[in-house]
Amino acid sequence: MDIKKAMVIGAGQMGGGIAQVLAAAGIETYMNDVKQDIVDNRIAFITKLLDKNVAKGKNTEEEKAATLANLIPSVSLEDAKDCDIVIEAIVENMDIKSNVFKQLDTICKPSCVLASNTSSLPITEIAAVTNRPDQVIGMHFMNPVPVMKLVEIIRGLQTSDETYAAVKELTLRLNKLPVEVKDVPGFVSNRVLQIMINEAIYCLYEGVASVEDIDTVMKFGMNHPMGPLKLADFIGLDTVLAIMEVMYEGYGDCKYRPCPLLRQYVKAGWLGKKVGKGFYTYDD
Repeated sequence: MDIKKAMVIGAGQMGGGIAQVLAAAGIETYMNDVKQDIVDNRIAFITKLLDKNVAKGKNTEEEKAATLANLIPSVSLEDAKDCDIVIEAIVENMDIKSNVFKQLDTICKPSCVLASNTSSLPITEIAAVTNRPDQVIGMHFMNPVPVMKLVEIIRGLQTSDETYAAVKELTLRLNKLPVEVKDVPGFVSNRVLQIMINEAIYCLYEGVASVEDIDTVMKFGMNHPMGPLKLADFIGLDTVLAIMEVMYEGYGDCKYRPCPLLRQYVKAGWLGKKVGKGFYTYDD
């Protein structure tokens, strides 16, 4: 399968990163969201990022120009009609994702692959709302997408070998490392990561140590590049909670029970870096 044209749905941090790496690989890419200003702001952010990379010698002006030329703003799913692949990167909510995939199923050409960047939701269930379940697959990129190498490729119960092979080939083309993972709640990355983050929140909740000291232990004791509480802020505490809820329901095991403090922060609107306050306070 020769992927020449793509759409990424969701111009947030993850969707914007995915669109950037697709465009950098020479793929004409629609960056789609519900409002034009959201798309425009993400393209402006990518432009600034590429400017910094050029200044540091990581990219050339020609590479920057080529990447930006391949990014096409979009506020209509109808733009996906000629795409070879569509990658959904929106909120972790099954009803919302299912509605988008139902629409894509009627808009996209028969050969188009439909992929989800979901962090934890079952690909099998998403695929079931379409008439092409064999062409639905999970592509779970890591954040920040332009930097992180790993992509978990999740095969639903119905995903064909041809779809998997095409997505694996695309992942390699993006200079990423593909890993095949079974369709279970949280996959591998979040099944391991989120339980560590949740336990760190419990340490704070129980007064074991301060935010800074918990993160210091993990940074300098376990050689993690970032402490779990700061990482939670970067992921978004609402997203962390949503993933924990999916795993708690999916496995029925109390070890996945979200910490009450996490629920409190989300209810307070302290969602992390994107709103300026989570476990840390951010000025920008």
